[in-house]
Amino acid sequence: MKSAARIDDGGSLVDLAVRRVRDHIRDCDLKVGDTLPGEGQFATELGVSRAVMREAFGALAALRLIDVANGRRARVGAIDGSVMGTSLDHAVATAQVSVAEVWEVRRTLELRTAELAARHRSDDDAAAITAAAAAMANAADIGEVTHHDIVFHQAIARASGNMLFLQIVRSFEPLMTVAVPLAWRTRAAEIARSEVLQRHHDIATSIADRDADGAAALMVAHFDESIGSVL
Repeated sequence: MKSAARIDDGGSLVDLAVRRVRDHIRDCDLKVGDTLPGEGQFATELGVSRAVMREAFGALAALRLIDVANGRRARVGAIDGSVMGTSLDHAVATAQVSVAEVWEVRRTLELRTAELAARHRSDDDAAAITAAAAAMANAADIGEVTHHDIVFHQAIARASGNMLFLQIVRSFEPLMTVAVPLAWRTRAAEIARSEVLQRHHDIATSIADRDADGAAALMVAHFDESIGSVL
């Protein structure tokens, strides 16, 4: 087996192997949880070493495109917003995008998810959103506030009925772990913090009441008054 880094159609042998696995998933119309052929079978078909396929499987697993666990065959992975979150966090850390730019995008997305959640939410969705808002109000410290705030916004995105919205909102989680405590510190007065908590309660109530316009308006106010102050 040659160890040359390049192949005729461009890229490394590992790149070729990654593309082959992705093509197999697409061509065979595989769905989340479906099993894949083993590394050995792919290696034989491509004429590459098992070491190349092992590296390709590792790269695909890191991107959550496949799920690899000891003792069983690789399976097709589910979409995972944490991968986007890692990329977004890197982009901010390396000054490719600013926090303000991220929050501008997030504001646009989340007012839409609030509107859609009010229209499409199930009873379980409404209960989860309301529970998260209540948990924020009863939190003992900023760590708990941050956790329940993240749960709150992801529950709204889930209730929208659009799973891509959910995964994109999930990608904001690393930045929220920093931004929420920062926003909380700028509101040292109890009344200011109470207003933030009340806003979450009001959003949850609007969604539960299926008030799409109200939920969207409240979400805009939340970003403009609560988040915008720290940017």
